[in-house]
Amino acid sequence: MVDRVSKKELRKWARLDLAIPVFVRTRDGNGRDSLEFATAVNISPGGALVVSRRSLPKSAPVSLEIPSAPLGPMSGFKTSPKIINAKAVWTARLDDYHLLGLKFARCLSTNSSTVRPKQLRKATATV
Repeated sequence: MVDRVSKKELRKWARLDLAIPVFVRTRDGNGRDSLEFATAVNISPGGALVVSRRSLPKSAPVSLEIPSAPLGPMSGFKTSPKIINAKAVWTARLDDYHLLGLKFARCLSTNSSTVRPKQLRKATATV
């Protein structure tokens, strides 16, 4: 008997169930830019699930902008917004909203320093 593996178990990255406000920038078929305030309801280093009022076609390029905290540069925090390029890999309708499964063009790093994959494997092998 073959064990069935759920899609969740096949994911490359664990998802964090956090509600994060985001601006979604897209361009329609006529070349018009669109900007919408939406919510990412879960996020991982490789992608996000965003709840939007608008539908997007599959493979549509998307730019997510996470607003920065209203703190000045003197506090030691970065004040520039984080912009993440992505594409829609699936969409679904839910009542008056649309769920957008997005894959990031580049994986998000977990900190400002880069950890090489070889170092990461060594660290996880000893745990």
